[in-house]
Amino acid sequence: MSNSNLFLYIGKPIKNEYGRTIGKVASFGLTPSGKFDAVFIEFGDGQFSKHTMENLRFNGAEVTFISKIKNQAGILCDQIPLIWRKDQALKDLNEKRKINPELYQELHNSFQSVLTQLKKDAQVIIDEAAIEIERCREEILSLSYAIANLEIEHEIGKVDEENYKSAFALLQETLKRATSEKTDFESTKSKVSSVLLGDVEIPQKSKTYAEHVNDAPKLPEPPVVVYVKEIGKAGI
Repeated sequence: MSNSNLFLYIGKPIKNEYGRTIGKVASFGLTPSGKFDAVFIEFGDGQFSKHTMENLRFNGAEVTFISKIKNQAGILCDQIPLIWRKDQALKDLNEKRKINPELYQELHNSFQSVLTQLKKDAQVIIDEAAIEIERCREEILSLSYAIANLEIEHEIGKVDEENYKSAFALLQETLKRATSEKTDFESTKSKVSSVLLGDVEIPQKSKTYAEHVNDAPKLPEPPVVVYVKEIGKAGI
């Protein structure tokens, strides 16, 4: 998009991926060369916050805010397995003596350093997703109570049919969004957790003698051979 087109979005409402309006576009941040690198959002409570352009999707007149957690989770789910595979390939090259030992150690330490930081970032995402899941769970519970109370009041005639239908539709739509949001965060948390487990639970190439013995298939017990000596009649 051209600069003029993006500036036309100032003041436009911003919705999250589930259709909930969260604020509006306040302004943009640009680099000295004129490239958009940030967006300033005014949220519903009046607070301002700066976000990267990757957090927004512009589609016609609509502006959609993409969860920071989902964005970072996607990046981590790509980077962690990639760095791990590179480190494994490096180890294979070292075992085949195709790389200088000193260079191997330097590169291996570099990969391990990156992996350590990525795993820390992944744990932060898991913790943040867990907080969002709990928030959604509490919202779903509150909405369920609200629907139940609406049904009771309507049943005893304190809420007329028109207001009942309007309130019920609003609560059901909000409940649907909260449930979808919770499902998304649970999926994101699960994916990042799986990547971490896959990185940690690396099959070991070498085992102790005792582990090899324990892992070896059990052989059947040798058959018992009974020798029977025939005794002639005379010996009876």
